[in-house]
Amino acid sequence: MKAHDAGEDIPPPPGKAPFLLVGLVGIGLLAWGGYGHWRRDAEATATLEQTKSLIPQVRTVVAERAAGPLDLVLPGEMQAFTTASIAARATGYIAERRVDIGSRVKAGDLLLRIAAPDLDQQLAQAEAQVGQLKAQLLQAQAQVEQARANVNLANLTNNRTTTLAVQGWASRQNADNAQAGVLSQAATLAAAEAGVKVATANIRTQEAAVERLRALTAFERVVAPFDGVVTTRNVDVGDLVRADNGGTPLLSIDQDSILRITVNVPQNDAVGVKPGVEAVITVPQLPGRSFDGFVERSSVALNAASRTLTTQVDVPNPDRILRAGLYAYVTLKIPRGAPSVSVPAEATVFNTQGLQVAEVGGDDRVTWRTVRVRRDLGRTLELESGLSADSHIIYSPPPDLRDGQAIERVTPATGAPAIRSAQR
Repeated sequence: MKAHDAGEDIPPPPGKAPFLLVGLVGIGLLAWGGYGHWRRDAEATATLEQTKSLIPQVRTVVAERAAGPLDLVLPGEMQAFTTASIAARATGYIAERRVDIGSRVKAGDLLLRIAAPDLDQQLAQAEAQVGQLKAQLLQAQAQVEQARANVNLANLTNNRTTTLAVQGWASRQNADNAQAGVLSQAATLAAAEAGVKVATANIRTQEAAVERLRALTAFERVVAPFDGVVTTRNVDVGDLVRADNGGTPLLSIDQDSILRITVNVPQNDAVGVKPGVEAVITVPQLPGRSFDGFVERSSVALNAASRTLTTQVDVPNPDRILRAGLYAYVTLKIPRGAPSVSVPAEATVFNTQGLQVAEVGGDDRVTWRTVRVRRDLGRTLELESGLSADSHIIYSPPPDLRDGQAIERVTPATGAPAIRSAQR
C-alpha cells in the first residue's frame, strides 16, 4: 500500500517541446532585431547618398558693369545765394517805408527814406563855402595879374634908369633902386601865384567835403542792392536810426533766384567732386518733384576732424518754389574714376575666406570667388576686384554650397522665395 502510493507521487519527466518553443521565440527575436538594425543602416546609407547627390535649385543674377556716374545722396539745408543786412549810413528819422517782410524788390528800388535835416544843412553850408573859396580864388588871380603888371612896369623903369645912368643923366643910386624894385615886384608876383595855388587847393578840399556830404545824403534813400525778397524788417516810420551804430540792421534781403546748399562729402568720394558736377535736389515737402543743380565750388582741402569735403551746390530757382531754410537731399552725380562691377549685397557671403560670391560657370557648377568691395551702397556693392562683369552669380547662396557643386538654375515665381533647395 505504501509502495503503491509512493509511485503515484513522482511526476513524469518533461518533454522537448517547451524547450524548442522557447528557442524558436529567442531566435525570432534576434532575427527581428537584426533585421531592424540592417534596415536602419540601409536607410542611413540611402539618405547619405541622397544628400551627396542633391542638386540645389538656385536663382542666379548677372554682375553688372557700373560705368555711369555714382549717385551719392547727402542731406543739406538750402541757403540764399546772397544775403544783405542793410544798416543806416545817415542819422535821422524814418520818414517813409515802402516794403515789409515778403516784399519782392528789384535792384535800385526805394525801401526806406530817412529824414536828416542836419545833414542837409551841412551839405548846404559846405556848398556855400565852396562858393566863397571860388571867390577868393578869383581875388587871388586878380592879385596875380596886378603883380604881373607891376613887374612889367618895374622892368621898364629899370631899363630907362639904367640907360640914363650909363649916359650920365641919372645917378647910379637910382639905377640900383630900379633894379631892386624889379626884384620886389617879382617876389610879390610869386606870392600872388602861390595864393592862387592855395585857393585852388582849398577849393578842392572843400569840394571833397561836399562830395562826402552828398554821398551821405544819398544814403537817406535806402535802396535794394539786388533783386530779392525782404526777410526781416526792424524799423517803422518815425524810428530814430543812427549811422554806423553797428546794431540791429534796418532790413534783411535774400536773393533767392539761385539757392545754395552746403554738403559734406565723405573722403571716399571727395576726389571726384569738382565744379560742374551735376546734382539732383529733392525736398520731402515737395513729393514727386526734383530740381537740377551743379557743384559751384568746394573747400578743396578736407576737414581734418570729420574727413569730409565742404561742397556748395547751386540750384536755380526761377519760379521761387524753393525757399531758403528748407531741408533737402542732394544726389551728386560723381564721375567714376574707373568702371567697376556691381552685385546685389544678398549675393555675397562672409566666411573664413572673407567676402565671397558664388559664380556659376557654363557647366552649372559653382566656383567661390573672393572679392573686395570698393563702395557699399546698401542694397548693392561695387566690387574692386575678384569678379568680372557679366558673370553669373547665385543670389543668396545656401550656406552649405560646396565649391564645384552642380546646381540647377530656376526662376522663382512672383512672391516665391528667391532661393530654395530641393532634391531633383
